[in-house]
Amino acid sequence: MPRKEQGWVTFQTSEEERKILEEFCEHSQRTKTEILRELVRSLNQHSLPPTQQEKQEDVYIQKSDIESSIQKKSLKVSSRNILKGVIKRVVYGAVNSEVTLEIIHKVELTSIITRASAEELELSEGKEAYAVIKSNDIVIARE
Repeated sequence: MPRKEQGWVTFQTSEEERKILEEFCEHSQRTKTEILRELVRSLNQHSLPPTQQEKQEDVYIQKSDIESSIQKKSLKVSSRNILKGVIKRVVYGAVNSEVTLEIIHKVELTSIITRASAEELELSEGKEAYAVIKSNDIVIARE
């Protein structure tokens, strides 16, 4: 049976487009298939095809626009020790950041994570986050 009849969709992309997709997959920790399925499903939200003017305005779509249009999956973690808290303090360093969560009144956990991770998670004082404890490491996560 031909691939088309089996539900396969294939298309050619430029090297730049492949690189963007691969970086997005790595960044979001999802497969190309998952990303493309979500993009195709999001097309249902648009009942009318865009006008010529809308097409011209949408020519330069930023990666962040694509990220915001894709719903992120809920957090699933293999660690059993997950404590919800509120970020009490974030101290950004050149490479690492120190994140302190208040789990309950006067009970705090502090973790050192990369600055890039702290920025990616958009950590700031007052936001809810999770301490994920595996062995002697404390990992910070957000929904």
